[in-house]
Amino acid sequence: MKLQYIGLKEINGPLVVIDHVSSASYDEMVQINLDDGSTRMGRIVQIEGEKVVIQVFEGTRGLSLTNTVTNLLGHPMEIPLSKEMLGRVFSGSGEPIDDLGAIHPDKYVDINGKALNPVARTYPRNYINTGISSIDCLMTLIRGQKLPIFSGSGMNHNKLAVQIVRQAKIAEENGQQFGIVFAAMGVKNDVADYFRTSFEQSGAIKNVTMFINLSNDPIIERILTPRCALTVAEYLAFEHDMHILVIMTDMTSYAEALREFSSSKEEIPGRKGYPGYLYSDLASIYERAGVVHGHKGSVTQIPILTMPNDDITHPVPDLTGYITEGQIALDRNLDQKGIYPPVAVLPSLSRLMKDGIGEGYTRGDHAPLADQLFACYAKVQDARSLASVIGEEELSKQDKNYLEFGELFEKHFITQGFTDNRSIEETLDLGWQLLSLLPVEVLDRLNSKLISQYYDPEKGQELRNQR
Repeated sequence: MKLQYIGLKEINGPLVVIDHVSSASYDEMVQINLDDGSTRMGRIVQIEGEKVVIQVFEGTRGLSLTNTVTNLLGHPMEIPLSKEMLGRVFSGSGEPIDDLGAIHPDKYVDINGKALNPVARTYPRNYINTGISSIDCLMTLIRGQKLPIFSGSGMNHNKLAVQIVRQAKIAEENGQQFGIVFAAMGVKNDVADYFRTSFEQSGAIKNVTMFINLSNDPIIERILTPRCALTVAEYLAFEHDMHILVIMTDMTSYAEALREFSSSKEEIPGRKGYPGYLYSDLASIYERAGVVHGHKGSVTQIPILTMPNDDITHPVPDLTGYITEGQIALDRNLDQKGIYPPVAVLPSLSRLMKDGIGEGYTRGDHAPLADQLFACYAKVQDARSLASVIGEEELSKQDKNYLEFGELFEKHFITQGFTDNRSIEETLDLGWQLLSLLPVEVLDRLNSKLISQYYDPEKGQELRNQR
C-alpha cells in the first residue's frame, strides 16, 4: 500500500525529514513530487519512532517545506533484470546511458540481495585465466573468490582492469558461458570514456555489463552502484548458469561516499572519520561472491581500491583484507621503473589458489613452481638489501646469481605488454626458464622428478643472451 505525506519537517543537505509517519520500512523507496510537477526518487535511510530520514537521489535543491508531496512506495530499490543487459552501459543506479533504449526485464529484484546460507556454498574450485603471468602463476584467481587489487593514486590499475576484462576467460567447459560485470565508482569523465572505448574497440563489450558512476554524480548513486552490479551478476550466474567476473573500481571512492553519507546523518565517526559499520557494509558487498549448491554458475570479484598515501593500514584496505581471500598489491617502485603491470609479488597472495590449480586444473607442476619462484624472489630482496650496504662487488657468487635472477624475473615474467595474453602453459614454461638461471642445488622446493622434466640451463642461457 502506497502512503502519501504532504510537507517536510526539515531539509539538511541531501536529506529530508518527515514526521508522523507510520508503517515505513528501512531502505524503502519514495517518490517526491515538487511544486513544478517534476519528481525525484529517494530512499529511507533512518527511522526514529514516527520520524523518517530520506536521502534524495537527485539532491534537495528546489524542495519546499510546505508543498512537497512524498509517496512511500512500499518496496526497496529494485533493478530490472534481463540477459540482454550484457553488452549494455548503465548509470550507477541502473539507468541505461548507451542510447539503446530501456531494458525489457524478465523480473525486478531488490539490489540489496538476499542473505546466503553458508551451508549452501560450494568450495571454490578451478581458476579464471587472466592472461597475466604474475597473477595466473603466483596468485591465481579462483572462480567464486574475492581477490582485491591494492593500488595507489596515479598507478596503472585502470589499465590493468581493462586488460583483465579483455583477456579473462575460464577453462574450456561445454555449455559454460563467461561474462563480466564492470562497475566504476567516482571516476572522472575521461576515465569513464577510456573504459568504455577500450571495451568497444577490443570487442569485449559484448560480454560486459557496465555501470558507470561519475565523480560529479550524487553520492547516493555511488553507494548503490556495487549493489546494482552484483545483483546483475547474481542473476546471470545463478539463473543463467554463467561464470561472472565482477570488477569494481574504486572501492575507496565508495567508502568515501559512505563516510560523507554517514556524516550527513550526524553519526559518530570511527577510524579516520569512516562510520563504525564500514566493516559490515563492505562485507555486505564482498560476501556476494561464491558458488552455490545446485547452480552451475559462479560470481567472482576483483575489487580495486587505491590506498591513500600507499598506506596498507588505512581502514579501507585493512578491512578489505580481513574480508577477502588474499590481495594483489601493486608496487610504486616497480611502476616508477616502467614495469607493467607493477605487481608486488611478495605481499600478494591468493588464499584459495592451492585448491584450484595443479593436475586437472592448470598443470601438475604449478604449485611447487610458484612456491619456488616466491622463495627465490624473496632471496633476491635479501641480496639487494645486502648489496645496498656492502656494495654489489662484495657479494658472494650465489647472491650475484639471485640479483641476476631478480632482474630477469622482473623484466620477462612480471613485465608484460598491455596486449600480451599468455596462456597458463606459456606462463609456467617461462617460470621454469627463469629458474634454470639458478644452480639446481638451490631449488629446494622442487622434487627431482620435476627438475629432470623441466629444468634446462640452456633455456636459462637464452634469457641471459636477451639482456
